[in-house]
Amino acid sequence: MPYDLVIRHATLIAGDASKPFEADIAVSGDRIAAIGRLGDAQGIEEIDARDKLVAPGFIDVHTHDDGALLAPRGMDPKISQGVTTVIAGNCGVSLAPLLLDRTPPPPFTLVGGRENFRFDRFADYVTELRRRGIATNAALLVGHTTLRQRCIPVTDRPANQAETALMQEAVAEAMAEGAFGLSTGLDYPPAVNSSTEEVKALAATAAGLGGPYVTHTRNYFETMDEAIEEAIDIADHAGGKLFISHHQCTGRANFGKSLPSLERIDRARETMDIGMDVYPYAASSTVLRLERCDTGLKILVTWSDPHPEMARREIADIAREWNCTEREAGERLLPAGAVYFQLDETDVRNIIAHPRTMIGSDGLPHDIHPHPRLWGTFPRVLGHYARDVGLFSVEEAVFRMTGLPAREFGIQQRGILAEGNFADLVIFDPETIIDTATFEEPRRPAAGIEHVFVNGVSVWRGGRATGALPGAVLKPSASNTVVRGACGCGADHSAS
Repeated sequence: MPYDLVIRHATLIAGDASKPFEADIAVSGDRIAAIGRLGDAQGIEEIDARDKLVAPGFIDVHTHDDGALLAPRGMDPKISQGVTTVIAGNCGVSLAPLLLDRTPPPPFTLVGGRENFRFDRFADYVTELRRRGIATNAALLVGHTTLRQRCIPVTDRPANQAETALMQEAVAEAMAEGAFGLSTGLDYPPAVNSSTEEVKALAATAAGLGGPYVTHTRNYFETMDEAIEEAIDIADHAGGKLFISHHQCTGRANFGKSLPSLERIDRARETMDIGMDVYPYAASSTVLRLERCDTGLKILVTWSDPHPEMARREIADIAREWNCTEREAGERLLPAGAVYFQLDETDVRNIIAHPRTMIGSDGLPHDIHPHPRLWGTFPRVLGHYARDVGLFSVEEAVFRMTGLPAREFGIQQRGILAEGNFADLVIFDPETIIDTATFEEPRRPAAGIEHVFVNGVSVWRGGRATGALPGAVLKPSASNTVVRGACGCGADHSAS
């Protein structure tokens, strides 16, 4: 019987940081069936990949694609750059479990509008994704901010003991229904008033169920060092794995702190397990934060509900036009989103170059004028930082996007080219791959991505999406199954 797909004359990058090698690769169904010299083999479809590289599909470890997964063509920004698996529910904001009957306040706007917050249980969201079909695979986190909104009448204070217990139960329920772990966004208003003890309790529940603590740390603009210390303290207390989201040195006062911060994280690794991710740009993007205005930063407005006409304009220009301060302009623009030009390129490179750094886009698909990282992150690492700058080899770059995140998050049978693994594949031209999205034109697909397959099905070819929806909602590994009481809430839970 012929294979469903044979890719011939390829140079393969296995995803484990080993050297590229020449071979053919065959796919049957959703699996890699054979790798080697397959001269006599036949495929229903055959692709000549001469002078091209074939790699495992990229794993975007930091996304806000919760709502985009539900939207028609919502995952085009990801498949266009070779991403076949996304980890959603980051920065404390997951769509579930939360019902909203009004326009969501920031930072819930990171994942869409009120219409997306319609899942009272985590299982309802998982079921809806499976019913509709998705273009990429998805691993999901449950968000602390979402749980605060669900379980606490007002979020401008720490949770009390009873409210913390309710959130612990919700964490355990979400993980039993498919969540990989807990995320926090301690820098955002609904969570900034949470106590460290509150977060420790939730992280301990997740750790007891085998899940990591994934954190957008608290107030890292003003107190970067303290933010890292708190994250380490929380994870150390919980006894589980820590992931530091989009590690960066934000604001001029923190320029040059990348090496000391990496050294601190490495010291902590002597007694605990810590992963981290970064996006390859010297500018960040999130909701418009009033405390960042009037600080001398260049701030580009990406959207505004009351003033949509101000998208794509710098807030300094808007303030001059309105004859007011930047903060006053920001107050009039809210709710809104923004790009902040507040990072130093040397720090960005130091963090990317660290051997335990994974790549995450942190793209915001619901922004009218998004940060270019939404469409360009992975080709930028391959084309700019690996090929042009020479920060590391192409096989090392691919490892940071495939084998490393699969290992760090416990994603089974993906991230490595091996017989029997799922056929998540990307074929790209090493000479032309590059991001083309810019801050002026952020919705431009990358160059050099020729074919993308998810579970053996073509989702991107010839510069456009095929419309196929072969993705899977991934299940946590078997290690997430625990005995009664291990999560700390006294109930009996197991992974779905």
